[in-house]
Amino acid sequence: MLGLSVLEGGDNRAIVAEGAQHPPQVTYIEHAGNGSLGRVFDHVGIAVSDLAASDRFYCTVLSVLGVEPSHADAELVEWEDWDIGPTDPEHPVTRGLHVGFGARNRAQVDAFWQAGVDAGYRDEGAPGPRRQYGPTYYGGFLLDPDGNSVEAVHGDREDAVPDGRVDHLWFRVRDPQASRRFYTTIAPHAGLRLTHDEPGRVQLSGPDYSFSLVRDERPLTEHVHLAFPAREDATVRAFHAAALAAGYEDHGAPGERAVYHPGYYGAFVLDPDGHNVEVVNHNRG
Repeated sequence: MLGLSVLEGGDNRAIVAEGAQHPPQVTYIEHAGNGSLGRVFDHVGIAVSDLAASDRFYCTVLSVLGVEPSHADAELVEWEDWDIGPTDPEHPVTRGLHVGFGARNRAQVDAFWQAGVDAGYRDEGAPGPRRQYGPTYYGGFLLDPDGNSVEAVHGDREDAVPDGRVDHLWFRVRDPQASRRFYTTIAPHAGLRLTHDEPGRVQLSGPDYSFSLVRDERPLTEHVHLAFPAREDATVRAFHAAALAAGYEDHGAPGERAVYHPGYYGAFVLDPDGHNVEVVNHNRG
């Protein structure tokens, strides 16, 4: 078995194979992102207990939404803004996450769900309207191999994410108001605005995506990496400085991580539940 060494701190890990037949090279870049300066999440990353099994699941359902892996090797599979990688002692398996992927129409939601069920994956809610989320909201739900809730969703919205991209996330947190304080602290630097604020549920949104912080009877969400895009290195530095000034924990100082690609400039902090939150400028024009 090849030895593995880790470069750079934070949840963004580059693992280099040692003792390979070829010269040492980066073989695993977790959550490197696609460099988009658009409005969507830069990238969302999870650790999975069985990479091959999770790869099969996500390939099965996301291909129905028209997206195929943009990167795949033995240590990372990436679909534009969605990344999966194996666990290690520093990165336990992700649990309790809900992720919704955008679908072009209701038929695509139906096909997403049917493909998952036909392949033997667990149903978490057949396709149909969910008007509690909006008058035109239509979703279908499955469970991935680690029990995370995965949805395809369509609704009539002026600003909608591209097909197969992350539309929304739900984190179940210990204290929604504590999480609210963290995310409103970084909001000016992460392109977020507060769009819903109740004691048990807080929602923050970008122009075409959202994530909700909720507390209910279900287990807490664990071990997610969440990255927001920036257009300037100064924004990355301001994000990091604001979080540390408010007392939040540093997880990687601002700087270039050229191991991901030249110009990759990011910084990392931990939110109140220990999720690794990043703002990154890819410096790709």
